[in-house]
Amino acid sequence: MPRRRAPIAITIGIVGALVVAFFVFAGIYADVLWYQQLGFVEVLATEWIARIVLFVIGFLAMALPVWISIQIAYRTRPVYAKLNSQLDRYQEIFEPLRRLAMYGIPIVLGVFAGVSTASRWDSVLVWLNRTPFGSADAQFGLDVGFYVFELPFYRSIVGFASAVVLLSGLLVIATNYLYGAIRISGREVVISKAARIQIAITAGLYLLLQAVSIWLDQYATVTEAGSLITGASYTDVNATIPGRQILAVIAAVVAVLFLITAILGRWRLPLIGAVLLIVSSLLIGSLYPWIVQRFQVDPSARALESEYIGRNIDATRDAFGVSDIEEVQYEAETDAEPGALRADAETTASIRLMDPAVISPAFRQLEQFRQYYQFPETLDVDRYEIDGTTQDTVVAIRDLNLEGLGDAQTWFNSHLVYTHGYGLVAAAGNQRSSDGQPVFIQSGIPSTGNLPEFEPRVYFGENSPDYSIVGAPEGEQAIELDFPAGGEGEPQQTTFGGNGGPQLDNLFTKLVYALKFQSEQIFLSDQVNDESQILYDRSPIERVQKVAPFLTLDSDTYPSVVDGRVVWIVDGYTLSDQYPYSNKVSYSEAISDSEGVQQPLAFDEVNYVRNSVKATVDAYDGSVTLYAWDTEDPILQTWGKIFPDAIQDMSEMSGELMSHVRYPADLFKMQRAVLGRYHVTESDAFYSREDAWTTPKDPTQGSASTLLQPPYYLTMQMPGQEAPTYSIYSTFIPEARGTQSRNVLRGYLAVDSNAGAEDGERAEGYGKLRLLSLPEDDNVPGPGQVQNTFNSDPTVSQSLNLLKQGQSDVINGNLLTVPVGGGLLYVQPVYVRSTGETSYPVLQKVLVAFGDQIAFQDTLDEALNVLFGGDSGAAAGDEEVEPTEPGQTPDEGGEQPATDDTELQALLNRARQVIEDKQQALQDGDWAAYGQADAELAEIISELIVLADEGSAEAPATEPPATEAPSGN
Repeated sequence: MPRRRAPIAITIGIVGALVVAFFVFAGIYADVLWYQQLGFVEVLATEWIARIVLFVIGFLAMALPVWISIQIAYRTRPVYAKLNSQLDRYQEIFEPLRRLAMYGIPIVLGVFAGVSTASRWDSVLVWLNRTPFGSADAQFGLDVGFYVFELPFYRSIVGFASAVVLLSGLLVIATNYLYGAIRISGREVVISKAARIQIAITAGLYLLLQAVSIWLDQYATVTEAGSLITGASYTDVNATIPGRQILAVIAAVVAVLFLITAILGRWRLPLIGAVLLIVSSLLIGSLYPWIVQRFQVDPSARALESEYIGRNIDATRDAFGVSDIEEVQYEAETDAEPGALRADAETTASIRLMDPAVISPAFRQLEQFRQYYQFPETLDVDRYEIDGTTQDTVVAIRDLNLEGLGDAQTWFNSHLVYTHGYGLVAAAGNQRSSDGQPVFIQSGIPSTGNLPEFEPRVYFGENSPDYSIVGAPEGEQAIELDFPAGGEGEPQQTTFGGNGGPQLDNLFTKLVYALKFQSEQIFLSDQVNDESQILYDRSPIERVQKVAPFLTLDSDTYPSVVDGRVVWIVDGYTLSDQYPYSNKVSYSEAISDSEGVQQPLAFDEVNYVRNSVKATVDAYDGSVTLYAWDTEDPILQTWGKIFPDAIQDMSEMSGELMSHVRYPADLFKMQRAVLGRYHVTESDAFYSREDAWTTPKDPTQGSASTLLQPPYYLTMQMPGQEAPTYSIYSTFIPEARGTQSRNVLRGYLAVDSNAGAEDGERAEGYGKLRLLSLPEDDNVPGPGQVQNTFNSDPTVSQSLNLLKQGQSDVINGNLLTVPVGGGLLYVQPVYVRSTGETSYPVLQKVLVAFGDQIAFQDTLDEALNVLFGGDSGAAAGDEEVEPTEPGQTPDEGGEQPATDDTELQALLNRARQVIEDKQQALQDGDWAAYGQADAELAEIISELIVLADEGSAEAPATEPPATEAPSGN
């Protein structure tokens, strides 16, 4: 009976192995088809070949030495060794398994080593194709490329070799002991000659490798993070590095002593040498650097570390691309004078009121149309030329939401009928309708508006289904829903006409994908024909990541209409954590803010970053194109050698694509995280951190939140620029000391994000960083202070309470900071949303602040005029909006406050400022200024009396001053 069961068990095992092998093959074959269809099979082939070759190398490099070591130990064992009873029993147990162990142990270790080695395919390829940086480190004078490409490779080789020798040595000792070549009798250890030679040689090789490792460790000091800086500090240069050099020499000498022992047979000298090495490592490697640090450096750290801090500052600014920043000392005005915005009229007209993080529900209610469509929670900001003027816009794709099908979510509907989203929706960033809704410049189904004509179907989006099967023979009835029925009649059907995925043109391919997606319908459905294509891995970021595994991608991709197509634009970075002397920053922490908290990456601590690639993904056919953006980046040049056909030159970019690429947000966040401290270029000031800055918390998230305020895209004109340009900006406040934090503005960082509109030619100013530094004694309020002023002002509170009537919620939009009028203007849209299920936020009010003065009006244009004494000197983008009438809100029955009289509000604001000037003059004993202020106050009172008499018949509703005036003497 057992004999009959054996063939059955073997057959089952073989069948099971074949099934597993076919599943593995199906996955591999599907990957080949996917990459082949996209035209990036070179990437897959290069990676796989590298992994296979390295697996074989790693396997052999581990398995062969281990197997040879075991064989030598076994074959040179004593023939007539006298063993104790315990070893006899061990041999009896082990002998039947000896052959299996002598081959199995090396094979198992080889497999683990091969897998580990194969995972380092990228570091091996970049070492083979390395490109010099052309700049040297400050300590050793070696090219930066040595640290980025070579040193990690050499250290991994030495580490691998050390593991091989160590494991071989341990197995040699175990084998020799088991077979009596090593005997322990009391205090005496007897080792046979053959065992002595093998162990001594193995120990000598291991110590030689340790000598090389210690020697390489001295170079690593310039890339290791210390308590003060990243890089070699005074103690490292004067104690650690010389100590490692000495230890490397000692280790090499001890290795030679072990090799001599293999010949002479005396263990005394190598054992003494090994003890000396251990003692030396404690004294020279640990104790001496501690003494230097504690008794020499700590008492005079500021002076002794100055040179090395300077190295760290220079390297960090170079590695993060901020060395050419233009810093301007900005004496910000805080008095809102009439006409102050006249010189900034273009910037004022472009201030964005539509908050992309707030108005997504408005897009859903106004533009979703069907339950199976959706918009993302946070929309994107782009810009288009409308009637000859560049317009900042809030954009989003109308993507699929299969959950909205409810009971109709069958396999047929989910994968054959509902296959794509439809249309790009765009709203003007600086405009609002009279009832607070977005003003759409592209909307509807079919898509209409002011944007150039484009293919509206979105088969590849951020929320596309996991897979869809599209395509059919010519003349066959279309089954894909193109867009739903509307006023024009029946729903429209379409058939995909592009090349977007592998073709299901044979039974084998259908079977492969049926296994991949675990759906027999792919194989059985009669709707899957020879013209069918299967679309999957459809997220733009996922597609780019698969074809460019050497890139780290920006967390936000955005859609744009380019050359008649909707394309997703994705920014790709090359990173390193081995740039000498550059400060290491946590990538995930640096890019996390109130718009999203990022999970730590496997490669999270970085000290070099470049926006090396701009990638596009066609929303219709999913085609991916990679453009080399930073051609001077040595890391990109290296990967260009590895994948020579994967990346196109920037000259291939069209002018229309150029007009939509932007300076990436994640790179900007990394740079602002660095500049919080590294805007200081003097070593002494840097050491004292007397002028350290930080990014303010997002004031719209509440006082308990620790999330940072995100950067914002705006069209504006920075000091030093000749005209407004599309930019991204962020602000700085003083770094908190303990629990104390002053929320006053200390810096304003912006970068030119406009790449121009010429084919293959980047605009000269693109990427120019500008930093406005505010004086220490200039207490311009920071975002937190301004938000607190808005929230605590009695006039604002009263108005907001009125807006909250009728079960409505008030939502504060993004608090924007704009450098206009010689100072810094804060603008915050205020939205009202009812509590109904179909409600959405509508823009009802606008808060503005300049210095310590605020205004709160129905429109930005009105608010600016009130803030700047009745005439700001410029028109905002919402100047044509009619003031909101008292009555119901657009989505709820809450009562609105009446519109303020602009002239009256402006006079009240002037009166408050004059009273403050009068009090200050009294404190300073400046009687001339006091008399001038008193006369101006009397004039304002007279104007108020006249205005009150003129309006007494109609009794217009007005608001009290935005901020209550203090009492004067």
